[in-house]
Amino acid sequence: MSLRLYPHDGPAAEQLDEVRFLARRAVQVGYDGIMVSEHHAGFPGYFPNPQQMAGFLLAAMPAGWAAPCPLLLPMKPYALVAEEVAWLAAAFPGRVGAGFASGALPVDFELAEVPFDEIGPRFKEALPKLVAALRGEAGGSLADDRAIAACADHPVPMVAAAQSKTAVRRAASLDLGILYDSLQAVDHVRELSDAYDEAGGTGPKILIRRVWIGGPPGEAVDNQLGLYRSYAAQGTMARWDQGANIVLAADGAEAAEQLWTAMEATGTDTINIRIHVVGLSPAYIREQLDLHGELVERLKRMLAHSPRFS
Repeated sequence: MSLRLYPHDGPAAEQLDEVRFLARRAVQVGYDGIMVSEHHAGFPGYFPNPQQMAGFLLAAMPAGWAAPCPLLLPMKPYALVAEEVAWLAAAFPGRVGAGFASGALPVDFELAEVPFDEIGPRFKEALPKLVAALRGEAGGSLADDRAIAACADHPVPMVAAAQSKTAVRRAASLDLGILYDSLQAVDHVRELSDAYDEAGGTGPKILIRRVWIGGPPGEAVDNQLGLYRSYAAQGTMARWDQGANIVLAADGAEAAEQLWTAMEATGTDTINIRIHVVGLSPAYIREQLDLHGELVERLKRMLAHSPRFS
C-alpha cells in the first residue's frame, strides 16, 4: 500500500516542507511507501524532478520506500535516467522503486526539446534498455557506472504505466509490474489485468483510488478532472469512469471495504491512494491522512488473510 504525494499551491520551500511532513506521516499511519510523479512548467499539483524529490523524502522518512512513479521516460536519454535512479537506490538501499510512462502533456516535451510525436517510439525503444540497466545488465560504457553495476545484486523494483493490452503485454515481457491510470473504468482494468496474467506477468498490478473519509472535498474534484481533460486523448477519456474511482467513506473501515471490493473486481493486488486534488489546503490533506490509520490496518489484514494475496 502506498500514498501518492503532490505539492500544494505555495512557495517552493513551503511545498518541500509540507511534502516531507506528509511522507513521514504516511509511514507513521502504516503506508509501505510513497510515490511522486512528473510534470513540468508549474503544472498544478506536480513536481518536475521526481527522482530528486524521492531523495528529499527518503531522507526525511523514518522507514518505508519511495518511488519516482511515473517518470516521463522520453524526456531524457534512458542512460541518464538509469544513472539517476541507480544512484538513488545506492543512497537508500532497499527503499527505492521506479515507474515509467511515455507522457501526454505537450508542454513537458517542449521544455525538453523533444518532438511530441516522437514520445511513443522513444518510450518503446528506451524501456527495455532502461530495465536492463536497472537490473545490472547494461551494455557499453553505462556498465562501468558503479551504481548501475550494483543493480545486478540489488535490482530496482519497476513498473510501467499501462492503459492498453499492448502495454500490459509489453510490461509482462519485460517482467515489469503495471500501474493503471487513476480514472480507468473497472471493466477495462479487469481486462488489462487478465491480459497481463495471460501474458505471464508476475509483478504488482497497481490500482489507483482517490479516498476521502467523512465526505467529498467539493468542487476540487471537478477542478482536478478539468486539468486531466486538458491534455488526455479522446481514446483515453472514453475508458474513464470517475465515479468508480472515488472512495467516499464514513470511516477507515468502510474505506477499506470499498478498496477491497475494487481490488477484487479489477484483479489487482497493490493499491496506490491519492488524497490530493488541486485546490485542497495542506490542513485538509493532513486531517485526511490522520484518518487513514484504520484504513491501512484493516485493508492490510484483509489482504493478508486472502488466498489470492498470500
